[in-house]
Amino acid sequence: MIWTELSAEQEGEAQRLAEVIRAATEDDFLRIARLLVTRQEGDVFGQAEFTIRDILLRAGAKAYQAHLGEKKTRLANLGGERAPQAG
Repeated sequence: MIWTELSAEQEGEAQRLAEVIRAATEDDFLRIARLLVTRQEGDVFGQAEFTIRDILLRAGAKAYQAHLGEKKTRLANLGGERAPQAG
C-alpha cells in the first residue's frame, strides 16, 4: 500500500474521521478483547479466528459508513448536491 503525505487540512479531517470510527467500533474491539482473554493459548484459532474476522469486517463496514456520512454532512454544510444514494 502506498501512503501519501497529507496536507494539514487532510490530516485534520483524518483525525476527526478516526475519532468517529473509534467511537463507532469501540464495542467491536472490546468484543475481540473479551473473546481473546477467554481462550486458552491453543484455542485462539479455528472458530475464534473466524469470529474475530467477522467482527473486523463489521468494524470495516462501520468505518466506511462513518466516512460516507462525514462526506454527506460536509456536502450538505457546503450547500452542495446530495451524494447519490446506494441501491
